[in-house]
Amino acid sequence: MSNVIEAVNVSKTFHDGELTVDVLRAVTLTVPRGDRLAIVGASGAGKSTLLHILAGLDRPTAGRVLVDGQDMGHLNEAQRGRVRNAALGFVYQFHHLLPEFTALENVAMPLLIGRAKPAIALAQARAMLARVGLAHRVNHKPGELSGGERQRVAIARAVVHEPRCVLADEPTGNLDRRSASEVFALLCEINGALGTSLVLVTHDQELAAAAGRVAVMADGMLSADG
Repeated sequence: MSNVIEAVNVSKTFHDGELTVDVLRAVTLTVPRGDRLAIVGASGAGKSTLLHILAGLDRPTAGRVLVDGQDMGHLNEAQRGRVRNAALGFVYQFHHLLPEFTALENVAMPLLIGRAKPAIALAQARAMLARVGLAHRVNHKPGELSGGERQRVAIARAVVHEPRCVLADEPTGNLDRRSASEVFALLCEINGALGTSLVLVTHDQELAAAAGRVAVMADGMLSADG
């Protein structure tokens, strides 16, 4: 099974005046295709920093990250952006939907950025919204949707281009228990149906246990499966 993401001895150090903070310390991690991994740990342990580096949104101080076989450290910003757009999808605690656009337009956005023809992009977005149970809400704007519905739109947007991996940073952290369970179940269903890997950062131990593979982040270091 090929690895979608590989992180090798990744470290990240921040400097603030004379203060030095080692947020990540020689983290090594592989994410095979179709894998489902939950990363847990206390606030400030480095989970979100690791996710941003895996996505090429931030650079490590040391070590390297390969996404879809490409070393992100050897790419310029435009090239990293193309790799992200093609290989990765993102879901956050806050949906980050564009408020002035409908659910359909929000979901079509990654395809349009990838230069798909508008008619094709909208058709694929409509089909994905139907898949996540929102066929009846395609013309609603984010302000007209519930919290759970907004996260479903965010998931549809993250997977509409069928990325090799979805990176989810506390995707259920802003939801009630029922909505959180529904959103997690949806992420797992898409993981299985599309063969898309899932890396989930969460504080929710119950959801993490259901993910299958769990790693623990503590003091900037990532354990083996916990």
